Amino acid sequence: MTDPTTDILASFSSAAANLVAKAAPAVVSVHSHRARASGFVWKPGLVVTADEALAEEGEISILPADGTARPATIVGRDHTTDIALLRFDATAIAPARLSPGAPALGSLAIVVAAARGTPSAAPGVVSLAGGRWRSLRGGDIDARVELDVRLHHSQQGGLALDASGAAIGMAVLGPRRVLVIPTATIERVAGRLESHGRIARGYLGVGLQAVKLDDGIGAMVMSVDKSGPSAAAGIRQGDVIVGWNDEKLSGVRPLLRSLGPDSVGSVVDLLVRRGGEPLRFKLTIGERPET
Repeated sequence: MTDPTTDILASFSSAAANLVAKAAPAVVSVHSHRARASGFVWKPGLVVTADEALAEEGEISILPADGTARPATIVGRDHTTDIALLRFDATAIAPARLSPGAPALGSLAIVVAAARGTPSAAPGVVSLAGGRWRSLRGGDIDARVELDVRLHHSQQGGLALDASGAAIGMAVLGPRRVLVIPTATIERVAGRLESHGRIARGYLGVGLQAVKLDDGIGAMVMSVDKSGPSAAAGIRQGDVIVGWNDEKLSGVRPLLRSLGPDSVGSVVDLLVRRGGEPLRFKLTIGERPET
């Protein structure tokens, strides 16, 4: 007589293996200068990978499941959301099917990655499932999903699957945790990189330093780009910004985080103290120049 527990475990193991087998053909290895990562085919000839795991210089190659290295070029990369888009000559590989769904807290997950073209899998559990958030670099992430899973550096950029086999995003290494960059963020950022090669960021054209005031916190202007938006609005070195669109300033970091792609071209009302006297300025946010 067969042990029911053994049957359940065997069925579960077989189902998990099938999920990995279905996702693996779209997963690739990404080799750059002294760096190894994973990625997945997003569209024919286009691969999404983890920006943090991609070298800043040198040649890049992609190894699909057939193990044949193919040269790749960078279409664009966004440090703030940890997304990089690569182009390579392999339109025959079917893209991964990304799901817009959000995993439930405590549900099972599997990260499907690759090492030198060979598929790998890392099982885990969704340890956090939250709403929209901003990364430490100011990137707008559509959902906060963390996995309790052991992930090697070479597995960064792999596909994160839920228990139904749906690809819910890209697994990356965060500070002391594994994060999932969700489908909505990938589609938005990778689409922008494909069409424009970069993600526009807002630009004030000033260097700021947080200062404590008697009634709160201000942002002192330490330097001014003479050709930037702040100079055009009349902001000077030594001014202290204390208000932004009729709201009291809570610090420099929140101010900088508000300079996302959608901020470019918008007009903001600044409340500034100059020599202790309050002044108001209207400033049109510019686009940060490429470095």
